Amino acid sequence: MKISLHHLALCAATLGASSAAFAQPAASASAPVCEAHVQGQPGKKFDLTELRVSKRCVQFTVHLLHTGKKPWQEAGHNWVLTRSKDTEAVIREGQRSGPERAWLSRGDARVLAATQMLSGGEHASVSFPVERLSQGEDYTYFCSFPTHAEPMRGKLVVVD
Repeated sequence: MKISLHHLALCAATLGASSAAFAQPAASASAPVCEAHVQGQPGKKFDLTELRVSKRCVQFTVHLLHTGKKPWQEAGHNWVLTRSKDTEAVIREGQRSGPERAWLSRGDARVLAATQMLSGGEHASVSFPVERLSQGEDYTYFCSFPTHAEPMRGKLVVVD
């Protein structure tokens, strides 16, 4: 996959910005922010550990950029969303699915959204309907690559 100049400019513009500002920039009352740009970085980490999703969004889109250099088979990154109560079981079952399925069980209804597994320098996006999320529910996002699932986690919070 090629990285667009627009995406590189967005990523470069956010360097040095706080995580909260990047995840949820100020929005007018009539236009909620319905997307986030997340980096999967070397060292098994996401640059953002919390995303805020407005209940006023119809769809929410996560744009993931793998900032490392290794191929996905060695150190891939993806972005997977589950209810927090389901996270550990999804990870356990996904590990049995192996690399050809990005360490996620096919058709697992507990996976609310997921990008493909990326090699360094690649990017992908996933959109999902916000109506599937409930305010007050705990949501966790993580990378399903073996050894990444524990340290590469974040919290998704439904607001409004």
